[in-house]
Amino acid sequence: MNVGVAHSEVNPNTRVMNSRGIWLAYVISVGVLHVVLLSIPFFSIPVVWTLTNVIHNLVMYLLLHAVKGTPFETPDQGKDRLLTHWEQIDYGTQCTSSRKFLSISPVVLYLLTSFYTKYDPAHFVINTASLLSVLLPKLPQFHGVRVFGINKY
Repeated sequence: MNVGVAHSEVNPNTRVMNSRGIWLAYVISVGVLHVVLLSIPFFSIPVVWTLTNVIHNLVMYLLLHAVKGTPFETPDQGKDRLLTHWEQIDYGTQCTSSRKFLSISPVVLYLLTSFYTKYDPAHFVINTASLLSVLLPKLPQFHGVRVFGINKY
C-alpha cells in the first residue's frame, strides 16, 4: 500500500502510455504543432513539415530518452532513478502496444514529411538523421545502454 500517494502504481511512468486517450492526445498535439508552424507566413510547406518532424523528434528524444527517473514519490527505493522513461514504460517489457505506437509514429511522420518535401535531398538528410536519432534508442539492444557513458548518472 502506498501511503500518501494518489495512485496505486509503484511507478506511474510504467502505465502512462496505456492511459485512456493518451494516443489521441499525442496525435492531436503533433497536429496542433504542425498547424501552428503552418500559420507562420514566411515558412514554406517543405520547411514546415521538416520543422514539425524535427521538433517532434527532439521533444520525444528529450522526454523519452534523456530524462531519467520519475517525478513521483515511489516506494521502489530508487530502482527507477537510473532508467529513462522509455526503459520504464510497461516495466521494461519489449514489443508492447505502447512501445509499438511510440516507435511507429515517428516513422509515419517521417514518411509524410518525405512525401510533402518531395524527397528534396537537404530535407531528406535532415529528416533521416532526426528519425534515426529517435529510433535507435528505442531498439531492444539499447535497453539500459549508455553510449559513450552519456546520461550514465
